[in-house]
Amino acid sequence: MNDGSQLGVVSIDKALEAASKAELDLVCISPNAQPPVCKVMDYGKYRFEQAKREKENKKNQKVIETKEIRLGLSIDVHDFETKGKQAIKFIQSGNKVKVSIRFRGREMGHPEIGLETMTRFAEFCSEVANVEKPAKLEGRNMLMFLAPKSSK
Repeated sequence: MNDGSQLGVVSIDKALEAASKAELDLVCISPNAQPPVCKVMDYGKYRFEQAKREKENKKNQKVIETKEIRLGLSIDVHDFETKGKQAIKFIQSGNKVKVSIRFRGREMGHPEIGLETMTRFAEFCSEVANVEKPAKLEGRNMLMFLAPKSSK
């Protein structure tokens, strides 16, 4: 019984008696089946092992964060490269990157300059990243999302 062997179709009274004789619990696995399927086991040990497995699976998961890089509309070459290298570092560590440009004052009249900057930034990071969501103007901000390339 404790070795996982099947007893067949047994009445509830006999199943409870067998479980108490073995000093184990009678656990209903599938109550909606016809007839209901039950198992004789140490329920405390089962719950402990289940919690242990869940904890192990949780430890092996990788949480993907979204890091943000802010660019200016009139960003200079060196600043652009520094921000690009930082974005590449974020992407290589497995995170997504949100690239944003904030338009201030008269800059709102020239969204094409921001779009050109975003395109250049996407090309700079194209070795390690794919554009997940292309550059789009939302209010005063232009946003673009980069995700790591899938390694197949």
